[in-house]
Amino acid sequence: MELEKLVNSIKTISVKGNLNNDILLLTYDSRNVNNNSIFFALKGTQTDGHQYINNVIEKGVKCIVCEVLPNTLNENITYIQVTNTSESMALMAACFYNYPSKKLKLVAVTGTNGKTTVATLLFNLFRKFNHYVGLLSTVQNQINEDVIPSTHTTPDSIKINELLNKMVEMGCEYCFMEASSHAIEQNRITGLQFAGTVFTNISHDHLDYHLTFDNYIKAKKKLFDNVNEEAFALTNKDDKNGMVMLQNTKASRYTYSVKSMADFKGKIIEADFDGMLLNINGDEAWYRLVGEFNAYNLLAVYGTAFLLGKDKHEIITHLSSLNSVSGRFDFMKSKTGIIAIVDYAHTPDALKNILSTINEVRTNNENLITVVGCGGNRDAAKRPLMANVSSKMSNKVIFTSDNPRNEDAELIIDEMQKGVDPLHFKKTLRITNRREAIKAAISMAKKGDIILVAGKGHENYQEINGVKHHFDDKEVLLEMFELMN
Repeated sequence: MELEKLVNSIKTISVKGNLNNDILLLTYDSRNVNNNSIFFALKGTQTDGHQYINNVIEKGVKCIVCEVLPNTLNENITYIQVTNTSESMALMAACFYNYPSKKLKLVAVTGTNGKTTVATLLFNLFRKFNHYVGLLSTVQNQINEDVIPSTHTTPDSIKINELLNKMVEMGCEYCFMEASSHAIEQNRITGLQFAGTVFTNISHDHLDYHLTFDNYIKAKKKLFDNVNEEAFALTNKDDKNGMVMLQNTKASRYTYSVKSMADFKGKIIEADFDGMLLNINGDEAWYRLVGEFNAYNLLAVYGTAFLLGKDKHEIITHLSSLNSVSGRFDFMKSKTGIIAIVDYAHTPDALKNILSTINEVRTNNENLITVVGCGGNRDAAKRPLMANVSSKMSNKVIFTSDNPRNEDAELIIDEMQKGVDPLHFKKTLRITNRREAIKAAISMAKKGDIILVAGKGHENYQEINGVKHHFDDKEVLLEMFELMN
């Protein structure tokens, strides 16, 4: 694509050099540049792309987009100075791929918990409607049957537009994506045209990045503030910040609720570990998902599908046939009668939701044993809260490592234990090795007891000292269950 056309898609402070160049590659990675590429000097949390400008010039790059011009300019290089490189990169990426988000119906799901479940259920639901569909999620990116591994909740803006373009080329009519607060704040979704936006909930998370809860809320709200009047905005009315998301949006506004009147109203009639009987807007059906938090997820999916023009009875028929998402309330049972549940719950609110669901369904004649840890190099303030919730709502708790990353796992557990009330301390243990912690939970359990292994869900690795080692909670549980028989 002509450089001049790309530059015309953004606001610039200054342009130095020749715009008569053909661009074949956009990148912010100095390792990937060539003489037909634009290099974006991004200011990240770890590094500043401006420090690599001389390096990419040596590699032959012809165009650089930056916020601060180098002291000495190379006459063979085109410099595009902008106010915000990440925003410009997103807008130029959309232009480079011929605005693919305008060629399908793109729906973004944001919130602390439930994003993956809602986006994935929507993908699976619309596949049931025989549509070609795309998915951008924490677990995986997918174009119809083709699975593309996922490394972030929301990819960078270049990758998003590249994937959306592939979806368009393969005939996709819809795409459902997670929009994390980081992605919104870092302009990864800037320049995209959304047919709809969905808010699930908001609770304590990512304060290591956003610093305050108010900043976190504002980051989520930007998604709704920036959609046009042709889109819909669907929010969880029962979340105390749910209606905040609809303030100032130009989109058509809709709500869903379990506790009050809403456009999409749900009521749980019956529930057990196999699913629940849920009434949505007067229609009852049995769904294979468990718990009140999943009732909200189902309402979000139902509402989105309805707002995209699907018949309500067909929605219920297909939605009731779908299974839960990998790593979200994954339920298994040993031949000896021990129940195990693997869940991605890694925030205090998500953990509380899972434990509440288990406690609502179980008879209380059995023990609930929770195995839980907290990730390193992430929001440390939630560690004592996670421990407090798990120790209050379980019969026994084992604190263990999650993904300690570059932190000391023992120190993370120390911080968790500070949140345990003295009343509950006797029912807690600490076993840092995650495999040994799961093994200990199984050895404690008797027939009918329930083991919750929380925090990692679908992840099949454990990151220790910056190195990812293969580790899958579900795999470990099934392996140990097999040894018991």
